Amino acid sequence: MSVALAGVIGDPVDHSLSPFLHNAAFEHLGIVARYERWRTSSAELPQRIASLRAPHILGANVTLPHKIAVIPLLDRLDPQAEQIGAVNTIVRLPDGQLEGCNTDAPATIATLREDAGFDPTGKRIVLLGASGAARAAACALIAAQATALTVINRTLERAEELLADVLANSDADPYLRALTPDDPDVPEAIASADLIINATSLGWHADETPLPGHLIPATALVFDMVYRPTRLLREAAQAGAATLDGRGMLVRQAALSFERWTGVSAPLDVMFAAFDRAGARSA
Repeated sequence: MSVALAGVIGDPVDHSLSPFLHNAAFEHLGIVARYERWRTSSAELPQRIASLRAPHILGANVTLPHKIAVIPLLDRLDPQAEQIGAVNTIVRLPDGQLEGCNTDAPATIATLREDAGFDPTGKRIVLLGASGAARAAACALIAAQATALTVINRTLERAEELLADVLANSDADPYLRALTPDDPDVPEAIASADLIINATSLGWHADETPLPGHLIPATALVFDMVYRPTRLLREAAQAGAATLDGRGMLVRQAALSFERWTGVSAPLDVMFAAFDRAGARSA
């Protein structure tokens, strides 16, 4: 029997714990499949996506820096991915076409509600970064009726573009603004935030932080999408703020991707346990 394949496409991907989650789920359910890391540069991306059309491919996850760049290479987007303008899951359809999906958005909201007891309704959010993950979070939070969203990004134009797309795809009327990290309004925005989300890559590979610790208010929840201990979370805890790392989001988006590829319910408990074992090994 041939082995079906799925994998994560990004650059870098050596740090990814996704293979542990998916391979544990395949084994638990008796599915003859394997999940791999597929490091892919921007130049290699078209060839990599074309390779997903092979009959033995289930699909792929997409991570930095390709969540937006991958869109023109696909045949179609599901409604949520089209609304967000970013793809983190590719599904190979029976006819070989490739559909782009986004499981980051529902995973974000589920993680906030289930792991931190945080309801975004009526809340003021600060979002650090304008990545594909930031786009998913922004759309999900506005759909969940957050009342204010400030995006802080090194490139102001990207933050403004993100917010324009959120407005274009929403019937809500939240207060929106885009700032650069050196904008004089940043301290006020941070001080008044109910939720601060790091959707940048800072914290993955060095002791970096996207936000000076002295700005973090004790009244905020600080959610770092990076699924390892980070300086941001350490300094947030020191400030007295509640903290949440990316563990729950990673596992939940993975489970939703798994269900798109296989058509069966993902064993969420098995995937959480696999994350915890893998995280202990890589710590």
